[in-house]
Amino acid sequence: MAVGDGYAAVLVLVGYPAQLPLGWAEILVGQHARCAVSLHLDGVAAEVAASRLHRRRARLESARSYAAHRGKLDDPATDAAAEDAAELAGRIARGETRLLRQALYLTVHAETRHELDLACARVRAAATAALLDVRPATFRQLPGLLACAPLGVDPVGASRTVDTDVAAAAFPFSSADVPNPVTDDAVLLGLNLFSGGPVLWDRWSLANHNSVTLATSGAGKSYLTKLEVLRQLYNGTEVTVVDPEAEYTALAEHVGGAVIAPGKAGVRLGPLAIPAHAEPGELGRRRLFAVTVIEALLGERLSPDDAATVQTALAELYAQAGIDDDPATWAREAPSLSALASLLDRDQAGKALAARMAPYVGPDSMFGPGAGALPEAPLRVVDLSGVEPELMGVTTLVALDAIWRSVRADGTRRLVVVDEAWKLLRSGRSAEWLSTLAKSARKRLAGLAVVTQDVDDVLDSALGRTVIGNAATQLIGRQAPQAVEPVAKAFALTGAERDLVATARPGEMLLVSGQTHVAFASTASDVEHRLCLTGAAALGRGVRS
Repeated sequence: MAVGDGYAAVLVLVGYPAQLPLGWAEILVGQHARCAVSLHLDGVAAEVAASRLHRRRARLESARSYAAHRGKLDDPATDAAAEDAAELAGRIARGETRLLRQALYLTVHAETRHELDLACARVRAAATAALLDVRPATFRQLPGLLACAPLGVDPVGASRTVDTDVAAAAFPFSSADVPNPVTDDAVLLGLNLFSGGPVLWDRWSLANHNSVTLATSGAGKSYLTKLEVLRQLYNGTEVTVVDPEAEYTALAEHVGGAVIAPGKAGVRLGPLAIPAHAEPGELGRRRLFAVTVIEALLGERLSPDDAATVQTALAELYAQAGIDDDPATWAREAPSLSALASLLDRDQAGKALAARMAPYVGPDSMFGPGAGALPEAPLRVVDLSGVEPELMGVTTLVALDAIWRSVRADGTRRLVVVDEAWKLLRSGRSAEWLSTLAKSARKRLAGLAVVTQDVDDVLDSALGRTVIGNAATQLIGRQAPQAVEPVAKAFALTGAERDLVATARPGEMLLVSGQTHVAFASTASDVEHRLCLTGAAALGRGVRS
């Protein structure tokens, strides 16, 4: 048929082999031809299915009895069909399956008639190799074209009776590339590098919900992370991102999220504030955490005497603010680190400590009075790009603490993404906090996604190895030549997988989870692609970061 500015031909699937693999419909569309595939399914009532199977089995058994009575050799095809019919009847009787009428049509498009003939020949050759019988819809091209249109009608009526297993195997998202069951919570990571099939992954169905993404700069790790963030949001997951380089702010603005930017005018982090939904005993934990914050701020451990002095000063400050062990008082404005330094300065034992804190906790400091909880939003981005390098460690620590306190065991899935994690792993206190998140997130139905380009900081430190050990999902992109061997050894990669991570192009990743090793290339819609670009690509230079 002449369709639009080209030609089209409709093919009908009329014959099936004894066994079909998952995603078998991809065999028909993966032949470098423009194909529209339409699958029509119509349920068969249980009583009708039983009656048809009974007649079918009667005919087959009659044929076998007739051949035996005549002294003829058994027909293997008849024997196999009789056994299959008996097995199917038993499964239907037990409620394990049901019968469906299935019709599958393909419309192949091309610009010229010669190209159309070649495309149809390729499709039919691929089908024949898979023992599928595809024939032209002779004298039924127009009804076939209507059957392939998204109208839900089948004027051709070339259906075959199949069971639910055969029908389900036709769906492209029944992918054999990932052995885990494809659930409603799975997200599309990309397309298999070798089969072209979709790679869907459900981090929430695993023993823990954490992941680690390792790749060099420019290998596409941030691009893939943003894709998963978007697709987790589609599924109702709350996402919080620790963003050292302001790569996720545009994404947050697009989806109606919240951006918290410490270091910018008017933005405060309150390490001493107590959120309203805090658990009992939170006041004591805040006082202990204040000591940790001061140690991170000064870059050294406090002596027992200094720690005791800080605790005494904190008890007085909270009392002055009207905050005590009663949760009803926790909503009041908490003191700031600046107020703590002023109080310490009045005491002879705390003067030296206050003098060392003074340069970092002035009245305009980001650690002034402020809310202890992050704003409620589906996507929250903690933008650390405006934080001075000297304060990055302690700011990240306070931000991670606020994030952890927002992760509650209330049945909502939450994902915490830490991009450029090598900056945190080089800070002792922040690395310890990250390790705590990795170990405890699962108990609150939360997942930690660590993204980093510096393999040494992950593999050569005990805390980094703890993060990997508690990540059921590992995504490995292209590695620097000197990092290929350590990565291959750490993740038990095969020789082919080692070569892949050594030569992977931007966007190509290796998914490793237990016995599952799948190579894929990230894929996005046009809108997702624009939102996920960063750096030079976001300026229109076409380079993924």
